[in-house]
Order: sequence, then structure tokens, then C-alpha cells
Amino acid sequence: MRRQSSLARSYSSVAPAPAPAPASPPHNGGANGKHLAPPMEVAAEAGNACAAEWLDDDGRPRRKGTFWTASAHIITAVIGSGVLSLAWAIAQLGWVAGPSAMLLFAFVTYYTATLLAECYRTGDPDTGKRNYTYMDAVRSNLGGKKVVFCGVIQYANLVGVAIGYTIASSISMKAIRRAGCFHTHGHDDPCKSSSTPYMILFGVVQILFSQIPDFDEIWWLSIVAAVMSFTYSAIGLSLGIAQTASNGGFKGTLTSISFGAGVTSTQKIWHTLQAFGDIAFAYSFSNILIEIQDTIKAPPPSESKVMQKATRLSVATTTVFYMLCGCMGYAAFGDNAPDNLLTGFGFYEPFWLLDVANIAIVVHLVGAYQVFCQPIFAFVERRAAAAWPDSAFISRELRVGPFALSVFRLTWRSSFVCVTTVVAMLLPFFGDVAGLLGAISFWPLTVYFPVEMYVKQRRVPRGSPRWISLQTLSFTCLLVSIAAAAGSIADVVDALKVYRPFSG
Repeated sequence: MRRQSSLARSYSSVAPAPAPAPASPPHNGGANGKHLAPPMEVAAEAGNACAAEWLDDDGRPRRKGTFWTASAHIITAVIGSGVLSLAWAIAQLGWVAGPSAMLLFAFVTYYTATLLAECYRTGDPDTGKRNYTYMDAVRSNLGGKKVVFCGVIQYANLVGVAIGYTIASSISMKAIRRAGCFHTHGHDDPCKSSSTPYMILFGVVQILFSQIPDFDEIWWLSIVAAVMSFTYSAIGLSLGIAQTASNGGFKGTLTSISFGAGVTSTQKIWHTLQAFGDIAFAYSFSNILIEIQDTIKAPPPSESKVMQKATRLSVATTTVFYMLCGCMGYAAFGDNAPDNLLTGFGFYEPFWLLDVANIAIVVHLVGAYQVFCQPIFAFVERRAAAAWPDSAFISRELRVGPFALSVFRLTWRSSFVCVTTVVAMLLPFFGDVAGLLGAISFWPLTVYFPVEMYVKQRRVPRGSPRWISLQTLSFTCLLVSIAAAAGSIADVVDALKVYRPFSG
């Protein structure tokens, strides 16, 4: 039985399918551009009694995701290379506020993610209407201008992450070359090189992997990426422990970096706020939670219960790694903690172990880039399929293993990768801008929309203790986002003072 094309599948979420002709075959959502019949109607057609076995309740091919694949997607999205900057973040906050802030953000992220998971279906948690994307959930529960606001914030954040990951991967690839140079010529050699060729290489790889059509087909890439994230996090942790042991004890202070020694009071304030932004951004994955949940098998148990279980495991796992890597990095270097534990060259030896860690970072970012970009790809392709349902340019595709090749997908996705790569080369400090996007998007995507949709869906009475608690949480996180954005803006302004295009 030929599988329905991903573009036609996506189209079914945009416009309702018309009633099928009595004799239409069960795979009529393929390259012909016709719409897929609802599963009950297909099952009732002559000769198609078994069609319901490969269709979900919404007429789409059965989802295959499990607790483990959802956990892998989340871990791939959450444990990014940002884990390596947490030592710097803790250095700005100190031994008391640093770990406390990480635990607080972990709790908020987990709690609001459980609220958001309840909004995957509108109405009944087992049989209600599915919301395929974050925007669909907002549209079903809130509607109006909030849908537009959500879309702008979500997709701007995803584009920013794609550019930031392009820069981060090039830094790790450049660090591999520099580590060998330092080992050969000594630590005093500047070992300078450009990151531009590495960004181009990363872009070429992403053009290839972007031809994988959707989340259902990249589960294996997410698992590989999750393994890589554990690999480089463990190496960073091990090197931090070794450095702490050689120091003869822990470095750092209870109350963060002191004034003086090149740090002004203004810089301390901005860096402290930026540290909150870094931690918030490190935990953020709500912008793709609904899309991940849409890969999970149909009930029982309900998709929300599976997603909540996967979120619990993933956030707990990432928090342990964050705490260990961040705290041991701070213990090893104290106030001099580098902004990246493995590419900032707080460590120089063993150089081969640094190479292994940075290779793992690059492999992880290849998968993470796809996890974050799939919602963008799907959004554009749904709109195109809805506008031109009979276009062979859009719907006709050739399946080759996990890849689904079509002229439109090849053109549009390759163009997207090229644009993000060029922007990364033009703005080598765009990591600061991505941090700004993360700070801005933390409140609306991680807290505000999940809280508001949950209140609406569960009919939480206005003024009740639960309503007051949820609104207090939302307002507090708004203040944190504003403060973190202010710190990130100050950092971007400093970067602009020495800005040179293609200077990476």
C-alpha cells in the first residue's frame, strides 16, 4: 500500500477533505493531489475494509512515535551546545543563585509543558480534535490576534535558533583545528582561522537532511543527536572534574563575580540578566512541543499522558546534566569560566578528547537543526499545498529511504538553509541575537500561551486560587523575560561596535 505524501498529509490539516468518490482508492492523498478520505468512510468502501488499520482518527497515516522517540526529540532540542555556556552563567550568579535559577527554570519549563501537552486535543483528551502545530492549538483555544502573535514569535525564534546552530557548529569545527594547532605549536600561537568554510559545510549537510519530510522520519536522527549530547556533556563534565582536582578545590564565590578586575557595576548587571536569559533559553523547547506530540501513537494511553511522561524524563535528565556541567565548569575556573567550556579553550589537553567532544557537538547540532526547522518546513508546505492542491511541482515526490524528494521541497528547503547560512556568515555574533530571541520568546511560548490555553480548555474559574497561581506564574516569568532581553540587547550593542561582515 503506497504511503500518502507528506505534503498531502499536511494539507489535510489546513482544509477539510471533501467527501470521497465511492470508488476512490485508499491512497488518494498521494501525488495526484486528491484529498484523503476520512478513515471511517474509507473503511466502509468496497475492498477497503482494512484501510482503518493504517489510518489514525484524523485520516492520516498512523503515527508511530513512542515515549522513547518523544524523549529523544525533546532531549535533542533541549540539550544543545548551550549547556557548555552554563558555567559562564553560573559564574555571573554565584553558587547560591546559579544552581537555584537552573532548578527554578527546570520546574517552570516542566510544569508549563504539562499544561501545553493537555492542549494537543481540543475537548476530549482521547478523541478530541487534534492540533497539529503550536499555532493550531492557539487557534483552537484562543483564536483572534493571538494566533498571529504566536506565529510571529514562534517562527522568528525557530529561524534564530537555526542561525545560532549554524554559528555554534562552525565554532566547534574551528575548535577542532585550533586544538590540533595549539598541541603542535603551543598555547601562545593565535591559531586563527575563519569559520565561514565550516558554516558552508554545515549548510551543505543540512540541505541533504532537510529532504527528510517530517518528524516521523527523523526519529533516528534525534536518537543519534541525543547520544551525542550526552557524549560531549560527559566529556565537559569529566574535564571540569579533572581541572577542579588539579586546582585542589572548588573555585567561585557564593555571590558571583565581584566589581573590579575589569568588571564594572553596569557590566555586572547586564551579565547577570544575560545569565538568566541563557538559562531560560537552554530549557526552552515548548515552541516545538505540539509538533513532537503529533508523532505519538494514538491512545491508549492518551498522547498527553505519553508526552507528560516523556517531558518528565527529559527535563529531569537535562537538569542533571546542566547542573553537573555548569557547576563543575564553574568550580574548575571560577570567575574566569569561558563562555563555552569546550571551544573557549579553558582546556587545551588532551586535545584528542576535545576533538571527540566537538565532533559530538557538530553531529548533535545537525540533528537539533532539523528538529527545530521541521515546524517551519511544514508550515510553508501546508500553505503551498492548500493554495495549489493539484500542482505536481508541489505534491509529486520520489521516496528514497527516509528522504522524500520533490521539486518544491528541494527548492524551498535548500533556499531556507542557504539564507540561514549566509546570515550566520554576515553576523558572526548572531548567537547574541539568538539569545535575545530566546529571552523574548520564553514568556509567550513557554508560559503565557500554555497557561491561557489550559485555563480556557479546563474552564478554570477566574479569580479562583488556581487561576491566581497560574496568572502570578505568568506575570513573574514576563518580568524575567524582559530583564533577560535587556541584558541580551546590551550584549548585541557591544557586538555591533566591532562588527565586521564575514569576520567569523
